[in-house]
Amino acid sequence: MKIAVTGATGFVGTRLVERLQAEGHTVVVLTRDAARGRRVFPESAFPKVEVVGYTPLVSGAWQGAIAPCDGVVNLAGAPLAESRWTPQRKQEIVESRVIGTQKLVEAIAQANPTKPSVLVSSSAIGYYGASETDSFDETSSSGNDFLAHICQEWEAEAQKVSASGTRLVIIRTGIVLAMGGAIEKMLPPFKLFAGGPIGSGRQWFSWIHRDDLVNLMIAALTQPQMEGVFNGTAPNPVKMVDFAHTLGQVLNRPSWLPVPAIALEALLGDAAQVVLQGQQVLPKRTQASGFTYQYETIQPALQAILT
Repeated sequence: MKIAVTGATGFVGTRLVERLQAEGHTVVVLTRDAARGRRVFPESAFPKVEVVGYTPLVSGAWQGAIAPCDGVVNLAGAPLAESRWTPQRKQEIVESRVIGTQKLVEAIAQANPTKPSVLVSSSAIGYYGASETDSFDETSSSGNDFLAHICQEWEAEAQKVSASGTRLVIIRTGIVLAMGGAIEKMLPPFKLFAGGPIGSGRQWFSWIHRDDLVNLMIAALTQPQMEGVFNGTAPNPVKMVDFAHTLGQVLNRPSWLPVPAIALEALLGDAAQVVLQGQQVLPKRTQASGFTYQYETIQPALQAILT
């Protein structure tokens, strides 16, 4: 297959492109910075990767790169928890997902003479809202906070691709674990023997190993029976206090010193809710599809990443 990928230079995207090429697929990397894209995917190591510069929020010639593709994976979106949610930052978070998806769907609609047969579009478990007591699966209703509203708008734009006859798979992703990302930010306190849960520790931590998420995306691309919403989470979410305890065990470090919520809120403002609040998300449709996880529980996943 020939697969176009947005967000390809990110934490998940780089691993997805590596795997797609290893399995014999050709990849079109859509990136705002073509020079950086070629540095991440040098031609010597990635001969089956074509780098195309694009302006994700503006229609343009880049949309023509979609036409020859058999499938599209949409991973683009501004990071959620790296800075305060100022009005400008909130607008960037929304537009990067909603308008970016709109322009991608527009490109698929304009593709001629054939169109990509499948769009795999990322969403997030923030769709369900936060709760310490409820559990959610793919049939659960949406929440009513900022992140939930973003996910609703994001998915609504992706759903418009159905008018083009393109199969749509939406993957609502949890916290993605691999070296880098959330794990990398949590390691320094543990290495200084000062690690512990973030906030109350009672919030749910619905996670997935990056390799499992990439495998799920490839399954969505290649298995025509997969359609609709799938939760990109492991089948065994944990409480934050249990995650921190397991991380400490794997690192052979204590996990006794919580990170106070007030400290995180002082640093990130409203954006702190990404890690201070959580939800117990179960991948019922994902498992029912026959998908097999490499890492179903947290300890083997952390051991694979850190040892």
